[in-house]
Amino acid sequence: MKVYSSDKIRNIALMGHSGSGKTILAEAMIHATGATNRMGRVEDGSTISDWDDEEIKRSQSINTSLIPCEWSGHKINVLDTPGFPDFIGDVISALRVSEAGVVVLDAVSGIEVGTELAWQQLLNENKPRFIFVNKMDRDNANFQRVLDALNNTFEGNFVPVLLPVGAEGDFKGVVSVIEGKAYMGPEGKPGEVPADMQDALEEANLAIVEAAAESDDDLLMKYLEGEELTPEEVFNGLKSAVLSGEVIPVMSGAAAREIGIRTAMDLILSLAPSPVEAAPYPAIIDGEEGELPGDPNGVTAALVFKTIADPYVGRITLFRVFNGSVKTDSRLYNVNKDSEERMGHIFTLMGKEQVKVDLVPAGDIAAAAKLNVTATGDTLVEKGSNILIPPPKFPNPLYAVAIKPVSQADSAKISSALNRLVEEDPTLRWYNDTSIHQMVLMGMGDVHITIAVNRLKSKFGVNVTTDMPKVPYRETVSRTATAAYRHKKQTGGAGQFAEVHMRVEPGDQDTDLEYTWEVFGGAISSTFMPSIEKGIRQVMKGGVLAGYPVVGVKVAVYDGKEHPVDSKDIAFQIAGREAFKKAFQEAGPIFLEPIYKVEVIVPEEYMGDILGDLNTRRARVLGMDNVRGKSIITAEAPYAELLRYANDLRSITQGRGIYNIEFLRYEPVPQHLSQGIIDEAKREKEEE
Repeated sequence: MKVYSSDKIRNIALMGHSGSGKTILAEAMIHATGATNRMGRVEDGSTISDWDDEEIKRSQSINTSLIPCEWSGHKINVLDTPGFPDFIGDVISALRVSEAGVVVLDAVSGIEVGTELAWQQLLNENKPRFIFVNKMDRDNANFQRVLDALNNTFEGNFVPVLLPVGAEGDFKGVVSVIEGKAYMGPEGKPGEVPADMQDALEEANLAIVEAAAESDDDLLMKYLEGEELTPEEVFNGLKSAVLSGEVIPVMSGAAAREIGIRTAMDLILSLAPSPVEAAPYPAIIDGEEGELPGDPNGVTAALVFKTIADPYVGRITLFRVFNGSVKTDSRLYNVNKDSEERMGHIFTLMGKEQVKVDLVPAGDIAAAAKLNVTATGDTLVEKGSNILIPPPKFPNPLYAVAIKPVSQADSAKISSALNRLVEEDPTLRWYNDTSIHQMVLMGMGDVHITIAVNRLKSKFGVNVTTDMPKVPYRETVSRTATAAYRHKKQTGGAGQFAEVHMRVEPGDQDTDLEYTWEVFGGAISSTFMPSIEKGIRQVMKGGVLAGYPVVGVKVAVYDGKEHPVDSKDIAFQIAGREAFKKAFQEAGPIFLEPIYKVEVIVPEEYMGDILGDLNTRRARVLGMDNVRGKSIITAEAPYAELLRYANDLRSITQGRGIYNIEFLRYEPVPQHLSQGIIDEAKREKEEE
């Protein structure tokens, strides 16, 4: 593939609800360039974009795919993102390296859950937005209805730039409002605008002229004084308004029949900003906030936005160059990992196919294979320069499962396989929780986790079973108590003797143990002080009530006895252990549970249902707010009540609610629930 200068590149993310036709739109775009000789179909698993086995099996995108389209002397890097909410991480990554987002809507279904989520991400990133109303050839397709819904749902000036010629079975082509021409059929043959569309064209043209005028004070004065704006002034004004986000161009088409695709690509080239126009880019330079000019001849700086863990090829690293240029066989320095990487063979991806490139200038997107330490979010720069490009910000995982290797062979491979999964998808996390004796895998939802588990098997040959994770409770005391224990053992030969008196009282929850020595007069030699502590810590690790770690206790050893011959390390370990157990049981033992901050964002009509549901989860509502027709509820809730909240919220709000969680602290479990935790622990022990 030839090298394109920065001003000839466009990076766009296709976003929207699952099933709106993003993948088939990308397929139609690459087919229009002549790079493929036939159109793939999602149903057949034959699209360039959906190449992963899971995607083919499910007939839906679960990864962002890169599709570089060479069109009219330009290169459009199309990033086809998943529409299902569980894969929001891929949407965030793609948008981080794109200059604009194209939100794809179904002409029948209109605005759906995924549309709202995509729109919110574009607002968060403050990127120019385009709308593509797809499937205009479907029964009940209605462009005007979708346009009205956009104006009623979202803020912004939605201006039609590609009007549909006909609809449903009679959909034949599109009219470019800016040019005043019709483009008919899959080939986009130019023709006259149908007579019955003249009024609609004039109305849309007036909206464009007004939008262009409002973008510039001089143009606005000229327009208000009745002067006619030149086509160049209209175009420049419109582009300026699109870049600022004030105007959102609305296009129409039918990707599966390739109608309107070529004209839409022309409009993207005309109205979407190039990397040159979108510059400068924020960066941390020599430890201070700065900017990168996007100069292909400057110091090289690139951001890794996606990693593909391929069991056959190895790790494939996708990066976007923000400054300078990356060449084949060059050496770059990973700022995050403080390590040098050899770029070796550089290529662009067309789905899974690798297309060799020799040079990647600022603004372009490419990939490299087999980098040693580089992962998603890392910055690669020229050796000697200290530039850090801010990585994408991913939400905290919301849904957790406990995973268990099926066999010994799976157990040996599971850690490395999980690490590679997490490299590929930063919204996945895993950890080994020794307090609950479980390996926990966290993601954005049940579908996300299911696919991750399937990939463990298909990509890395690791079989696991899944279960509901335990809540990582802690045990502590609520009052002061004392206890004594004498350990005496005579079995012929050397015996064992130790007596320990100790006091247990509540301490700081953030520390596990405050251990003090109050023995005076030599009742116990201070040489046994560490032995007693060792015994105490053995108990604390495995818990007293239900096997959960003990935290937040102060223990003072204040008296005891020893024997000149039989007292030894092991005797005082045992005495310390048993004395601690007795004192702990007398000191009002309680459970502590993790409390999380929860922020729930739902349409206003669901607010009452959400508040009612949160009350059943022992939640404390901290505040409520309304922003653009959305209710934002902030609350604190126990983790035990949030384990399956992702599914419940989706059910209550018909998929329109989103939330995020953040750990706050540990709090005592209500007394009436404590016995249930103890009973559950006993049952599990009996089953073992």
